[in-house]
This record gives sequence, structure tokens and C-alpha cells, in this order.
Amino acid sequence: MDAPADIDDGARAGTTSQETTELREARRRIRLLEQESEVLRWAAAYLSQAHRPGKGSTRL
Repeated sequence: MDAPADIDDGARAGTTSQETTELREARRRIRLLEQESEVLRWAAAYLSQAHRPGKGSTRL
């Protein structure tokens, strides 16, 4: 059985340990950015409704 070290050394095809770590971090960052984007979309929609006349806003 080939060891992960064989992949890291280039003796066997596959994803290296460093690439695996980078992919894990990239996926975590993407998830965080998607969550942030969703919050910003929600906030923009909420704030746009708050500034519409006749929707309970006390602003003039």
C-alpha cells in the first residue's frame, strides 16, 4: 500500500498534504464569505424597507 508520503514526494499521483490543507482552508474561507454575503444581503433588504415611506418609518 502506498503511503501519503509517496504522494508528497511525487512518487505517486494524488493530492499532496499541503494541497489538502490549502483546499480545506479555501473551503472554510468560502463558507465564511458566503455567510457574510448572506448577512449583508439581509441587512440591505431590511434597511431598504426601513427607509420606504408608509412602511412604519419615522424618518422624513
